[in-house]
This record gives sequence, C-alpha cells and structure tokens, in this order.
Amino acid sequence: MAIGDSESSTEGSRIRETIDAIIRVFRGERMAQIGGVILLSFILVGLFAPMLAPYDPGEMNRGEDGELLRLDAPSQDHPFGTTNLGRDILSQVMYGARVSLIVGLAAAFVSTVIGTNVALIAGYYGGTVDNILMRLVDIAYGLPFLPFVIALVFIFGSSLWNIIFVISLLMWRSSARVIRSEVLSQKGRPYIESADAIGASNLRKMYIHILPNVLPLMVLYMAFGVAWAVIYEASIAFLGFGDPSMYSWGTIMFEAYSTGAIRFAYWWVIPPGVCIMLFVMSVFFIGRSLEKITNPDLRH
Repeated sequence: MAIGDSESSTEGSRIRETIDAIIRVFRGERMAQIGGVILLSFILVGLFAPMLAPYDPGEMNRGEDGELLRLDAPSQDHPFGTTNLGRDILSQVMYGARVSLIVGLAAAFVSTVIGTNVALIAGYYGGTVDNILMRLVDIAYGLPFLPFVIALVFIFGSSLWNIIFVISLLMWRSSARVIRSEVLSQKGRPYIESADAIGASNLRKMYIHILPNVLPLMVLYMAFGVAWAVIYEASIAFLGFGDPSMYSWGTIMFEAYSTGAIRFAYWWVIPPGVCIMLFVMSVFFIGRSLEKITNPDLRH
C-alpha cells in the first residue's frame, strides 16, 4: 500500500511540475502573455458570438429604402461591410471564431492523443511493434496533407466533425515520432527498473510512469496542433470543401472569391484573413514559449 501511495505521489508531482512550469511561462514570458491575451479574446468572442454579434450572420440586411445592402462598404451600422447578399460580415467573422476554436481544439486533442498512444506503444515495446508503427508514421508523412484531407472530406462529407476527423487522421504523425524518442529515453530510467521490481504491468509503466514524463511534449504539440488545424480548416473551406451550414473564416473568404467580389470588396476578405493570422500567431507565440519547458537551452 505504501509503495502504491509513493508511486501515485511521484507521478502526481510530475504532473504538478508541468502545470507549474506552464504557469511560470505565462508569468515570465511576454510572448506568451501577448499570445494568451489575443487567444482569450477569440475564445470570448467565439463563446459569446450570439450575444456579441450585431446581426444574425445569415440575415439579409436592407437599407431604409428597402433595398438589399449588397456589398455595402464599412459603415457605422456595418463596421466590416456586407456581402453580396447583404449579410453582415462582422457577425459572420464572430461566428467564425467559434468554428475555429472547435476545429483547433478538437483536432489538436484527438491527434495528440493518437500520436501519444502510438509513441508509447512503439517506444515501450520496441522491436517489431516499433518497426510497424514507425513505418505507418513514414507512410503518413509520405501522403500530401492537403490533397489527401480534401479527398477524405469529399468521400466522407464536409460536416464540421468530418473535417476534424480527417485533419486529426494525419496530424498525429509529428507528435508520434518526437514523443516516441522521449519514450525511448524514459524507458531506460531507474524509475522504470523500480516499477519492474515491484511487478508493475506494461500498461501501468506506460501510462502511470512514462506518460507524466512526456506530458510537456504533449502540451507543446497540442498547442501547435491548434494552430495547424485552424490553418488546414481555413484552407479546406477556402477551396469550397467546408461545412456549408456553418460560417468559418475560410468559408467567408471562399464566398468572396466565388462571387468575384474578392477583386474589389476588400472588406469581405481582409477581416477573416486578419483573424486567421492573429489566431495562428497567438497560438504560435504560446507554443514557442512552451518550448522552453521541453528545451531548457532556449531559456538563455
């Protein structure tokens, strides 16, 4: 009983150390603070879009004369202007933040979980198991990401959850390869030998002992995964394969392009484009700061 309590305490302390390190990063790194503020702004806008948006994103707005406000330039009533159907672009951009948050967080979480499990199994068991799983990673790297994702979206459909699924299906490869290397390093540590001595099972050694020690890498890849998932979703939507029932930043830009308004209605293209840039930049700022947890040399 005492041994089990000691193990739980040790692994729990490693998790607390990781959390404390993340907190220190946000307290001491200006880049992380800037990224955090920008990201928090998008999170709040996405969560409260129905209350903050001045109009329904699908509403066709009309002027006082009853005429449809087609491609109306930015004004006091419509700060970001309107689309060719008179829809308020500011409202669409606000709702687009929600889609980006869902895709980014969900795809990053799923791909990191897949990659970590592959890494734990490959790194711990080694041999034939490692060779087979690493060959799968090599095959995944050999697939052209965007064309393959678009093909899968075309096959499975362009619903939001299908897009998340297909993005996650390939994005796990990076985390799997890097985390596997850390698992190989951890496997030879004395604490694993101690676990062997008390008869710990393979699953216990992988998920109770090794997993907390690769947690910083998991957090890092999840952070970068959010940014890449948003970029991929925007790319898919801009090419016309996005979910037509939801307003995402990529979909907004696709509609501007498909109607030909992209040539002159700058107010239709710039807001979603700037939002994609700021969102991705904020996550990369945070991810770059979190790298200092996994690579102490960057602190100097």
